[in-house]
Amino acid sequence: MTLYEICPLAKEKGISDTEINSVTDNTNKLQKGDVFVCIKGKSFDGHSAAAEMEKRGASLIVAERDTGCERQLLVQNTREYYAYLAANYYGNPQKKLKMIAVTGTNGKTTVTHLIQHILNTGGKKCACIGTAGCDLCGKFYESDGDVPTTPLQMELFGYLAEAVENGAEYCAIEASSQALVQGRLYGIRYEIGIFTNLTQDHLDVHGTMDNYYKAKKLLFKSCAKALICVDDKYGKKLMKELNLSKENKRDYSITDAANYYSVNIKTAPAYVSYWFSSDRDEKSFPVKFGMPGMFNVANSAAALGACRELGMEIKECVAALESFKGVNGRCEVLYDGDFTIICDYAHTADALEKILSSIKAFAQGRVICVFGAAGERDADKRPDMGLAVGKNSNLAVVTSDNPRFEDPMKIIGQIEKGLDKTMVVYTVIEDRYEAIKYALTQAKPKDVIVLCGKGHETHQIYGADYLHFDEHEIVREILTEQGRVI
Repeated sequence: MTLYEICPLAKEKGISDTEINSVTDNTNKLQKGDVFVCIKGKSFDGHSAAAEMEKRGASLIVAERDTGCERQLLVQNTREYYAYLAANYYGNPQKKLKMIAVTGTNGKTTVTHLIQHILNTGGKKCACIGTAGCDLCGKFYESDGDVPTTPLQMELFGYLAEAVENGAEYCAIEASSQALVQGRLYGIRYEIGIFTNLTQDHLDVHGTMDNYYKAKKLLFKSCAKALICVDDKYGKKLMKELNLSKENKRDYSITDAANYYSVNIKTAPAYVSYWFSSDRDEKSFPVKFGMPGMFNVANSAAALGACRELGMEIKECVAALESFKGVNGRCEVLYDGDFTIICDYAHTADALEKILSSIKAFAQGRVICVFGAAGERDADKRPDMGLAVGKNSNLAVVTSDNPRFEDPMKIIGQIEKGLDKTMVVYTVIEDRYEAIKYALTQAKPKDVIVLCGKGHETHQIYGADYLHFDEHEIVREILTEQGRVI
């Protein structure tokens, strides 16, 4: 591949053509023939390494300011230009797919997987990219390590290209606020963008909730249609502010009338049921969906509405939901015997509130929650997480969750500030394995144990070390030791 093939501007600027190897912003990964993109981050500015990268054989330096390099291309925004180059490098696969994006604090993974399942069941081929891995219609890449929800530019467009090669027609992707701000999704046009909710998270990155909201809103500049949850105050705000026609700006709700809405909702330990209505259809349809919790009513309603907007019939979409087997680590039932064990990725106060209050509504015994807070992430939310757990649990076990380079006990201490505002009985066990084991030994018949925070993850991050830690395996091991049949 030549430089002119992926970067026509280089020809316009009189930079000579050459064979290129790849495109990167990583100084440690640069190889001879790579295009090097200078990205200014929090702790490192790629412009400072431009001269060295040219000496090491970079075929082109893409920068926002003069670096003094001979083969240099100046652009206004290197993050967005990186996505542009990556798309060209892989033949612009995004233009060969009907793209669907889901953004919001919670629910992205479940909604994207539901959309994929409904489309696949309807005879379409839909790829799915996000937190729980990348399903490319024939090849699955597990999410491993401390990887971002939305892949980096070269990885993302490489995945899209592979999906196209595997025959995908659609792609459902989780659009994180950081990816949107960092231009990773630049150049992608979406058939529909979905907004689920906005609650406190990532303020270590965005600073304020207003900035966080504006980051999410960026998605809808690139969407033909929008589907917005108006049960959320930021969803109501977004609905008012988006400059789309009434036909292309749609809303959904599980509490009030909307373009898509759910009524007569019933929850149970293993499913939810409700009637789903749409202003595009003359009648309502009964839904039975095999994931518990009111928040999963909202998630399934978002998926149904999105697929209806994509041209599918509601009756067909509802039927597809009945065969959905759930999402790894998303309100996933690991054991349902004399007591129940549920694994969920909930790691914000809002997500904890939603899952625990939903379980509390149907639990016949106690709700026991095992949880922690991630290190080197928004510390201000930790007391609120404790408060949410304390209000909705009978017993809380506070433990570690990817402490990284922070002191685990310091993190736990911040969580306790919220727990202490409630009457909940709680214990602190820093070792997460021992915390889970303790919860299982404390369980009585009809209790529900909820393991929160890890979800699909199969590791614990201590410092720079990624230690294998799969709660699915751990639960099986402990239950086997207890003589229980799994």
